Amino acid sequence: MITICDFQKKKAAGEKITMVTCYDYTSAAIVNKTSIDCILVGDSLAMTMHGFRDTLAATVEMMALHTAAVSRGAKNKFIIGDLPFLSYRSGLNENMAAVQALMQAGAHAVKLEGASGNAGFIAHLVHSGVPVMGHLGLTPQFVHQLGGYKVQGKTEDSAQRLLDEALSLEAAGCFALVLECVPAPLAAKISKKLKIPTIGIGAGAGADGQVLVFQDLLGLNTEFKPKFVKKFLNGAELFASALEDYAQAVKTEEFPAHEHSF
Repeated sequence: MITICDFQKKKAAGEKITMVTCYDYTSAAIVNKTSIDCILVGDSLAMTMHGFRDTLAATVEMMALHTAAVSRGAKNKFIIGDLPFLSYRSGLNENMAAVQALMQAGAHAVKLEGASGNAGFIAHLVHSGVPVMGHLGLTPQFVHQLGGYKVQGKTEDSAQRLLDEALSLEAAGCFALVLECVPAPLAAKISKKLKIPTIGIGAGAGADGQVLVFQDLLGLNTEFKPKFVKKFLNGAELFASALEDYAQAVKTEEFPAHEHSF
């Protein structure tokens, strides 16, 4: 299992960081058997696991429940828990309670979106012993503010703002930074400027690592087809085929056979 110290070591050595977003015990147990470096329990679980239209429906209780399940399945992986919508934009007591819930559920670090207004809280968390991962670019919790799910940093001004925000998150104490849906040249530039590693999703190969959602890379989510996702397996087709084989085996009385019976 890697530790927080290994993230910067991997960047310094030019070794790419691999991260997968997953949300449940069974998926985490599968990831635990691989060489994937770390797991993000993302607030995207509101959509992927619960069927909501966006991530805003995720709650601290929901995140803690899934983080606990993942931590039981992936005992040998570094786990980052997403702080859900508005859970770190209230009073300090409420903010800390949200962080405490995820850390006590099994997270080794937390992730939060955006830079403006977050630097002081990030520094407080770091000084309290909580590793923090930042997140810039397309920040789904800001979907209404951004006017939809759009690539960020396409203009000169917005690109400079993202670079400035990345440097401010590094200064606040973040140990790593997710860059989502930003032009590849900009992600590469930010990655070179920062001492901490960047983990890209829709940000090109110049980031220090990559993250994809478990269901997306395995082809289980057939309705979600963004440009940045590569399907490494036609999972939905394979699963459906296996389920159909089961249904037919039951109907033809091929299952259960003698070896499946007592």
